[in-house]
Amino acid sequence: MIGRMLDFLSKDMAMDLGTANSLIYVRGKGVVLDEPSMVALDKETNQVIAVGNEAKNLVGRHGRNTLISRPMKDGVIHDFETATFMIRSFLGKVFKRLPLSKPKLVVAVPAGITSVEKRAVIEASEMAGAGKVSLIEEPMAAAIGTGLAVDQPAGQMVVDIGGGTTEVAVISMFAVSCSESLRVAGDEANEAICQFMRREHGMNISETMAEVIKIKIGSAVPLKRTLEVKLRGKDLATGMPKVVSVTDADIRDAIKEPTMAIVEAVRRVLERVSADLASDLAENGIWLAGGGALLKGLRMLLHQVTGLEVKKSEDPLRAVIRGAGAATEHYDYYRDVFLN
Repeated sequence: MIGRMLDFLSKDMAMDLGTANSLIYVRGKGVVLDEPSMVALDKETNQVIAVGNEAKNLVGRHGRNTLISRPMKDGVIHDFETATFMIRSFLGKVFKRLPLSKPKLVVAVPAGITSVEKRAVIEASEMAGAGKVSLIEEPMAAAIGTGLAVDQPAGQMVVDIGGGTTEVAVISMFAVSCSESLRVAGDEANEAICQFMRREHGMNISETMAEVIKIKIGSAVPLKRTLEVKLRGKDLATGMPKVVSVTDADIRDAIKEPTMAIVEAVRRVLERVSADLASDLAENGIWLAGGGALLKGLRMLLHQVTGLEVKKSEDPLRAVIRGAGAATEHYDYYRDVFLN
């Protein structure tokens, strides 16, 4: 009984507050929430209609008075009030009633976050019910979540490709020694597919549909066999429903610019590392995390450009939250990795 009471008193957590998805980890339980970072609002009253999965289900199928909001942009808070409500709603799903003492919260943030953006994350989390808020850089969290030895004096390179940002970092001895935060990632690839469909086929598709296509047939290099999907959308000229076929080559061409921007960011970080770290990376290679790690052929493209072995985190979509969760479980051990 006393054990259960103490457990209830201290529900320390970690959160990956992503542009596309938000995940919450509770100490001793693991990942307990994984939902889209979306909120549906009534335009007239500004009241919240739905959050997370429920809001995503309304995309493209809601009434004229409903607005779908994504309060996170480029990995940081874009709409403070909506983000605060979203965090509070997610915490409400995790805890039917909030713990008696405000829980410690570790939040993963982009490496390039500004002091103003840091303050926004901390204040939104505190207003949503968290106690002490600690920030951890996403590439550091991804490295920990991938199982890399971040406590050793040996360089480890992580490329974390999320929805809003790509984080490229070389880590050694609990510190990021060299990094680049690029505000080009999965969302830009989705938008590039939407633009391609408008330009080449005179057809409107949703970003949700673009993401489905990217996952199904998107690739960074030519594939051994051609992949093709039929797409249903809206004809721009007539306004009528329309069906067209697209191939992996079409989508590869559509997303070439954001893909190469990520590759160039990796190249720039490699050019800046010290000789000793470069030697470590030649041995340890590059690790990919985040949803973008699942793009077909990306490992091969990065290997062709860098000459290094490129490996993928075991569960790339949850590498960041697993790392932030580990920092929650072993708070004192990872104390040096926190930004604040």
